[in-house]
Amino acid sequence: MGILTVVEDRPTPPQVYNWRIYLLAAIASSASCMIGYDSAFIGQTIELQSFRDEFNFGEWPAAKQNLVKANIVSLYQAGAFFGALLAYPIGFYCGRKWGLWVAGMIFTLGAGLMLGTNGDRGLDLMYVGRVLAGIGVGSGSNLTPIYISELSPPAIRGRLVGIYELGWQIGGLVGFWINFGVSQHLPVSHKQWIIPFAVQLIPSGLLLVGVVFIRESPRWLFGRGRRQEAIATLCWIRQLPEHDVYIVEEIGAIDQAIDEQNAHIGPGFWNPFRAAGTNPRVMWRLFLGFMLFFWQNCSGINAINYYSPTVFNSMGITGSLNQQMSGIFGVVKTVVTWIWLLFLIDHLGRRKLLIGGAVGGSISLWIIGAYIKIKDPEHNASAKLNSAGIMAIVFFYIYTATFSPTWNGTPWVLNAEMFDPNMRSLAQAVASSSNWLWNFLISRFTPQMFANMGYGVYFFFASLMILSIFFVFFFIPETKGVPLERMDRLFQIKPVWRSHGHILAQLRDEEAEFRSAMQVSNSYDGKPKDEFVETA
Repeated sequence: MGILTVVEDRPTPPQVYNWRIYLLAAIASSASCMIGYDSAFIGQTIELQSFRDEFNFGEWPAAKQNLVKANIVSLYQAGAFFGALLAYPIGFYCGRKWGLWVAGMIFTLGAGLMLGTNGDRGLDLMYVGRVLAGIGVGSGSNLTPIYISELSPPAIRGRLVGIYELGWQIGGLVGFWINFGVSQHLPVSHKQWIIPFAVQLIPSGLLLVGVVFIRESPRWLFGRGRRQEAIATLCWIRQLPEHDVYIVEEIGAIDQAIDEQNAHIGPGFWNPFRAAGTNPRVMWRLFLGFMLFFWQNCSGINAINYYSPTVFNSMGITGSLNQQMSGIFGVVKTVVTWIWLLFLIDHLGRRKLLIGGAVGGSISLWIIGAYIKIKDPEHNASAKLNSAGIMAIVFFYIYTATFSPTWNGTPWVLNAEMFDPNMRSLAQAVASSSNWLWNFLISRFTPQMFANMGYGVYFFFASLMILSIFFVFFFIPETKGVPLERMDRLFQIKPVWRSHGHILAQLRDEEAEFRSAMQVSNSYDGKPKDEFVETA
C-alpha cells in the first residue's frame, strides 16, 4: 500500500482528490498555527533574562514567580475555554468561513495588546491580551476541524483534518526555536523578548487574508436552506458536474441526514441543547468527546509544551542546551506529525493509534521518572550527561515520537467527524472547551506540581495514560472511512471493537444496491456509470 493510497467507502472519481480541498484545509489551519506557536514560545519567552529583568522577577520569591508565570500562560487557556463555547453561536449564524475570520480578528486584537506591555505599564495589558488571544484561538479550535471535516471525502478526511494538527506543530516548531534565536543573536533588552510576541501576528494575518478567498462549507449551506449555493460549492470543491453520480449520492446522503436529524433533534439554535440534555445517545457521544481531551491533556504533553525549560531542568539540562533540546522537541513533533498525516491516520485508524500511543508514552514516562528519582540530576548537576542521562533523553524523545502521531491530533479528528449535522457545532464546542479546560488546569498548576511532586509528575501522567487504553478499547469505535452521515448508525453497533467492520459491510451492500438502481433507471444520461477509479 503506497503512502498516498486511500481506502475508500465507495468508488470515487479521481477528481475528488484535488488541490482545492487541500488548499481550503491549509488556509483554515492557519488558526492552528496560532495555537501551536503560543504553546511553544510562551514558556521559554517568560524565562528569558530580558523579560525577567524588565518585570523585576529577581526581587520576588520563587512562589510568586511561579504564580505570575502560571497566570501569564494559563489566562490564554481560560480565554480559549470561553472562545470554544462562543464559537457555537458564531458558527451557527455566521457560518464556518466568517466564523474563522471573527476568530482571527479577536486573536489579532489580543496579540496587539500584548505588544503594548512593558516594565512601566506592568503586566495588565499582557493579561488582557492573553485572554483575548485565547478567545480567538478557542473559537478557531472549534471551527477549523468542523470546516475541514465537512469538506472532506471520507477516504481522506483524517488526512485533511490532520492538516489542522500539522499547522499546530509547524507553529510550535517556530515557537520552540525563536527563543533560541533571539537569545543567541540579540542583546538582553525589551526588543529581545517582544519579538516572539510580535510573531503571533503572522499566522493570524494569514488567516484573515486567506479566509476572504475560501468557500463556505456546503453542509452548513444545506443546513441553512441555501441549496443551490450549496450544490454549486460542492461541485466546485469536488471538481465534478452536478449530475455526476458521485455528487448525486453525496447530496442524497446529506439530505437524508438532515431530514433524520430534523426529525430527531430539530433545526434551530436551541434544539441541539435540548437533545444534549434529553437524548442518551447524544449525551454519551458528548461525554466521549469530552473525555478524549481529558486523556490527551493528562498525558503530560502540555506540561512539556508550556514549561519545557522546567521539564529539562528536572532532567539536569540547563543553559543553551535546554533551549536546543526544546527546539529538537519541536522538530520531532513536526516530523512525526507528517508521518501521521500522510500515512497513519487513514490507514491504521483512530483506535489503534490511540492505544499504541498510550502504551509507548506510558512506558517512556515511567523510565524518565525512575531516572529522576534515582539520580536526582537537578540537585546533582554534572558537567556532562552520563549514560543514564542520555538514556532518559532518548526516552523523552521516544515519548514525543509515540505521543505526537497518536494522541496529539487524533482526538480532534474524532470529534470533528463523530457527530450528526445538527449537533456538530455544539458538540465541537463542548469538545474544544474540554480541551481548553484541561489545558488550563495543566498549565496553571504545572509549576506547582514540579515544585511539590518532583519525579512523581512523570509517574502521575504515566498512570493516567495506562487508564486511557481501557477507555479507548471499550468505548471509542473506529470511524476511519465512515461517511459523516452514517456516524449515528456506527455508534449504535455493539460491541464497539467490532462496529467498524459491520458498518463498512452495510455501506458496501447499500452502495451496490444504489448503483444497480441507478443503472436500471438510467437516470443520468442513459449510459452506464462504471468508469470510477477506486484509488486516488
